[in-house]
Amino acid sequence: MSGSRNDLARSVVKRIEALGKISDDPNSLTRIFCSPAMRRANALVASWMRQAGMRVRTDAIGNLIGHYPAAPPEPKIENRKSKILLLGSHLDTVRNAGKFDGPLGVLVAIACVQHLHGSKTRLPFDIEIVGFADEEGVRYQSTYLGSKVLAGTFNPKDLKRCDVDGISMADAIRRFGGKPEAITKARRDPKQLLGYAEVHIEQGPLLEQKNLSVALVTAIAGQTRMRLNFTGRAGHAGTTPMNLRRDALCAAAEFISTVETLARRTKGLVATVGEITALPGASNVIPGEVSLSVDVRHPDDTIRYRAVAALRRKAIEISRRRKIKVTAEIVHQAGAVSCDPRLSALLAKSVKQHQRQVPLLPSGAGHDAAAMAAITPVAMLFVRCKGGVSHHPDEDVRLNDIRIAISAIGSFIERIAAEI
Repeated sequence: MSGSRNDLARSVVKRIEALGKISDDPNSLTRIFCSPAMRRANALVASWMRQAGMRVRTDAIGNLIGHYPAAPPEPKIENRKSKILLLGSHLDTVRNAGKFDGPLGVLVAIACVQHLHGSKTRLPFDIEIVGFADEEGVRYQSTYLGSKVLAGTFNPKDLKRCDVDGISMADAIRRFGGKPEAITKARRDPKQLLGYAEVHIEQGPLLEQKNLSVALVTAIAGQTRMRLNFTGRAGHAGTTPMNLRRDALCAAAEFISTVETLARRTKGLVATVGEITALPGASNVIPGEVSLSVDVRHPDDTIRYRAVAALRRKAIEISRRRKIKVTAEIVHQAGAVSCDPRLSALLAKSVKQHQRQVPLLPSGAGHDAAAMAAITPVAMLFVRCKGGVSHHPDEDVRLNDIRIAISAIGSFIERIAAEI
């Protein structure tokens, strides 16, 4: 059994490398929603799903779904539908990405089904592996598109969103081969689902510090993304007195400092200004307009809401004092999600079979599991990544850690089967 899992782990690494070469950008790994690279990635992953004995389809938004059927039912219960255990993660990436964020979860799941198929094992339930079409939200600034469709929480108004090239989401989906008009029908029936489990790199340094391969995820932090615009007045850098300036960039800088201060003094809160644009953008002109993003996260939604409200109040206070205008718009919001106690307990026992202890970690990053929790119990397994580095080309995962992840998820599937 261990030798088999070693072979599967090596196969996952080879497949990660192959997927890492499929990109929309020839100079870095960038694979965005409904792009030519995503089409090629789906085709390659679909071939691996078929090798693992799965039937493959693509749904209305472009999610890749592999189906591994249950053991045939007894004649007396022939018409009963099998329950389904969902596994997976996303196949899209951020810009200039690493190879493991997302695809690792899909490929570990395929490896587990490959093991079942190789041993001619059928379970009392179906397994479906989902390679979600969009989790990162790079193209349309709206995360979890693929998992929201399965969960039935996709907002049809998002189909009107346009990317930087003016292509609407609906048109992009059609060009990809999807059916935007059928998206609402792609929702899964919660009554048919046993749950959803996702393997993902930790994207942090704690497992490396503990010298452990995997950890159980307890919760996924809630997230608020805002867009703020500070509008002052542009002017000549050499002739406008300091006391008469309405410098939008100075106002934004004061606000950015507040973001950091609030996060540092609030336990568990992380807040980031990741984008900033100053106009007109000339060295000898006072900035008259600044646009910036703010990302606020915490495992407790109440604390996050208070932090967002405090930041909005501070932005207004700064703008009034500096005699400039400010607008603040929430562009994305997702509530904190707790992982299911029963599935997590089964996963913890499975990890314990292959690792001396089971660390419990919250996730500060968002995951498809957060969207899937709207319709089914969810569980997550973190895998150690080198230096805690993520969303960067230096992402890396050890072969043995992948083997342990495959073993843990394999044991988890067996435990679920034993309960039915």
